[in-house]
This record gives sequence, structure tokens and C-alpha cells, in this order.
Amino acid sequence: MTSTSFASVRLITADIATTVAFYENVTQVAAVWSTEQFAEIRIQGMTLAIAGTPTLAFFGSAIAEPAANRSLIVEFLVADVDAEFDRLKGDLKDMVQEPTTMPWGNRSLLFRDPEGGLVNLFTPLNDEAKARFNA
Repeated sequence: MTSTSFASVRLITADIATTVAFYENVTQVAAVWSTEQFAEIRIQGMTLAIAGTPTLAFFGSAIAEPAANRSLIVEFLVADVDAEFDRLKGDLKDMVQEPTTMPWGNRSLLFRDPEGGLVNLFTPLNDEAKARFNA
């Protein structure tokens, strides 16, 4: 083991119930709740932590702002992005890009979560992309 290992990505939200329910639907994984203001979606190889704004008090004031992210994309590798699009399209309120094949070999679906954060579901298509993800 190296001295550093990836633990999780944490989203701060003003509406934890809605955000957790959204990610449970996207991932088809039930959240594990630690408190009423902190839950985790645990998927093989990653954890998506979701915390309500009251948790910020533990770190100091004004360190994070819900619904203000414009640079992070949470990405999930899926077996069939087109099938996931068909399953989710009625639930997605803010579609950015329907399934599209990217020049680097992934087929990608991009949409926003309830806080406006970007979410990408993707499926590697060509041999090089499949090799990157052991798919």
C-alpha cells in the first residue's frame, strides 16, 4: 500500500434527501447513512460521500458552497450507457448531452445532479478504452 490512497469524493448539498435519492437512482446502490446529514454511496473502487450543509460547521465557516461547482464531473463506468440513458431519461431534469461517442473511445452520457453538479455515465467502446478500465 502506498502512503496515500483514494477514499472518496464528497458532495455538499443543501437538500441531502433529494441528492442521496438521485444518486441511489443513478447508481442503483442504496446509500449507507451515518447520520441524518451524511451518507455514502459505496461502489466497487469508490465512495461518493454526500453531506448536508450542517456538516460544514465542523470545518469552519464558508469552506464549501452547495450548488456552486462548475469544474468537477462525477463519473461512473457502466456496462451499457444507452441502456442507462433509457432507464434514467424520465428522471433526469437537466440533460447536458445524450449518449455520444467520444474521440477517446468512450460512449458518454452527461447530465446534472439536483445541485447542478455534472455526472457522466460512460461505456468504453474501443480496445484502448476498454484496456484503460479493464472492461
